Amino acid sequence: MVIFLDYQKILDQLVSGELKEYKVEPEDAFDLQKTIRNYGKRQYITGRAERGGAIVYTATNTDD
Repeated sequence: MVIFLDYQKILDQLVSGELKEYKVEPEDAFDLQKTIRNYGKRQYITGRAERGGAIVYTATNTDD
């Protein structure tokens, strides 16, 4: 079973403050990275690697 995640929506939710953080597992990290590279507000997204390869993304200062 394949689950489609809307990474654009997840990034929007991070930047808007709807989501405090988003954790992505190593097997999905590349797909999310591709979306972040094309995301207009990527300077507001910070990723922190955890032991085991998971990455926790959070929003930084989003005041325009």
